[in-house]
Amino acid sequence: MIVDAVAGVLGGVLLLRFWMQVIRVRPPASVGQFTFTLSDWLVRPLRRVVPGMGGYDWASLIGAFLVVLAASSLMLLYGASGQAVVLYALLRFVNWIVYGFMGLLIIEVIFSWVNPDAPLAPFVRALNDPLLRPIRRVVPAIGGIDFSVLIALVLLQIIQYLVRQAIF
Repeated sequence: MIVDAVAGVLGGVLLLRFWMQVIRVRPPASVGQFTFTLSDWLVRPLRRVVPGMGGYDWASLIGAFLVVLAASSLMLLYGASGQAVVLYALLRFVNWIVYGFMGLLIIEVIFSWVNPDAPLAPFVRALNDPLLRPIRRVVPAIGGIDFSVLIALVLLQIIQYLVRQAIF
């Protein structure tokens, strides 16, 4: 349980680092310092092996998968095969990505209800914009209410269900 919690935090930070770099958003100083301080020990050595290609920081993404693989390898103690561990790690990795996007969407909703002018609100909006922009093109606001976050959450849950069904 402790290993899962630590792996979840570290993997989440690595995925956040990758996503911030993909969409080219500059984090607030506190978020950036936390993210880079917590993940530099893994990302910097990985960059020597896996350089950034196509303008993406692949070391962060691979680092996140290595963290989930290391946490999942505890299954080997219970007699699971290597193939089962890798498959389980892949499922958990996709779950982390989907849950991360869901968390960001929920944080944006909370900011919009409680304090839309909060210092972190523009940062969270920028992180969610690539997900919500295509939905907003198709589904406009109805009566001044934006349903794009709700639709994105449902789509993410469908993706999660389909991944589970494909693996099992």
